[in-house]
Amino acid sequence: MKRRSFLKAGLLGATGGTLAAPALVSAQQRTFSWKMTNAYGPGSPFYVTGPGSPTDFCDMVKKMSGGRLQIQHFAAGELIPALEGFDAVSKGIVEMNAANSYFWSGKTFAAQFFTAVPFGLNFQGMNAWLYHGGGMKLWEEVYAPFNLVPMPMGNTGVQMTGWFRKPIEKVEDFKGLKMRIPGLAGKVFSELGVDVKLLPGGEIFPALERGVIDAAEFVGPFQDRRLGLHKAAKYYYTTGWHETATVTELIINKAAWNSLPDDLKEIVKAAAAACNTISHTWCEATNAEALDDLVKNHGVIARPLPEAVVKTLKDVTVKVLEEANAKDPLVKKVHDSFMAFKANHDKWAGVSEAVYQGQIRGPLKA
Repeated sequence: MKRRSFLKAGLLGATGGTLAAPALVSAQQRTFSWKMTNAYGPGSPFYVTGPGSPTDFCDMVKKMSGGRLQIQHFAAGELIPALEGFDAVSKGIVEMNAANSYFWSGKTFAAQFFTAVPFGLNFQGMNAWLYHGGGMKLWEEVYAPFNLVPMPMGNTGVQMTGWFRKPIEKVEDFKGLKMRIPGLAGKVFSELGVDVKLLPGGEIFPALERGVIDAAEFVGPFQDRRLGLHKAAKYYYTTGWHETATVTELIINKAAWNSLPDDLKEIVKAAAAACNTISHTWCEATNAEALDDLVKNHGVIARPLPEAVVKTLKDVTVKVLEEANAKDPLVKKVHDSFMAFKANHDKWAGVSEAVYQGQIRGPLKA
């Protein structure tokens, strides 16, 4: 064997094939420039800016990838209208969108389970179902026909029932109200005679102020105060029956996702998981002060819904879900997984969180 041929053969054997190395280096050095749209308007805390927000996510990915994946963020209206992100990502017009999956119930009813289920799981339970109870696989299955890869990227925790111009003392008080509320809760309210409206965040205050709607649900004290909802309605109901843990959804175009090398995929997943936790803790840190301020300084009347009203809402929720299950096998599959996991998780929560809340929580005194 000639010396040159011998050296070439030896080098290929020792490295597993140096001829493939240039392609490997190229894949690792390739850079990606993506666009992310958002269902929420410019400057919205949690949903656009701040700790654990989508813009924070974009910064994390850029830093963690050494600039190999750069994501330009566009709030609602800056590139596309607020609620067109699902189609934009599905068609490959943009690579990513941040929103809540219940906005897409018109595309697939099952999507709503991955944002919030009335009387459903809390923050810990929701994440446990998604990450360890089969929820993520089901979410991917539901979105596969739309060429989308979903994952959680935030969570508000328990949300408030909402703002009302008049007090709610009995179930009949809902009848005839025009209310902004999305998701499964909107279907529950519809059963009780509420005229449900789906409005982007930026449109809620002017609609409530002008009387176009009589009531509105958004997020929680900090976010709601920022929108000025307390200036348009004074009755603020604290019973978070409808959204016990509200997931911020990240969707990615499947072809774009498949184009990423494995290390960048892991960076995206890690950054999304980090934002999921960071955003929730930010909500926990800011809502107490905001609620205190609303009650003490702005004349807000904050109270839980009457127990009889909550019981009726729960009964109607069961009815709505049973009807949806009967119409769509995929909805039933997701529902059954969620409820089976919840039944198990409730047992643990009953001997952990519930005991803490009922017996131990409170100020420490010497």
